[in-house]
Amino acid sequence: MFTFNRDVELEDLGGGLSRKVMSYSENIMTVEVHFETGTVAPMHNHPHEQLTYVKSGKFEFTVGDETKVVSEGDTIYKVPNIMHGCKCVEKGVLIDNFTPMRKDFLETSGY
Repeated sequence: MFTFNRDVELEDLGGGLSRKVMSYSENIMTVEVHFETGTVAPMHNHPHEQLTYVKSGKFEFTVGDETKVVSEGDTIYKVPNIMHGCKCVEKGVLIDNFTPMRKDFLETSGY
């Protein structure tokens, strides 16, 4: 029922990217993603619906054909299978919510 951030290890994914897989069930997952300035999450897609909350920092996001700069307090919604990616303009943290949960995040490293 409760997941305490202090108890979850930060997983280094390399290239200025790290994450904490927080709470999850078969239907939903919350992941905290840490970016260093200049880090790029390459364009990709997946069958999961995704909602991203910008906890801190500044990011240039591309979702489909649209690119915008987002910062603390903003959210980005991604429909399943849409191409998306970002570049970290200013060091920060994103909170990603996926439905259904990302089983691949529990099995391997990588975004």
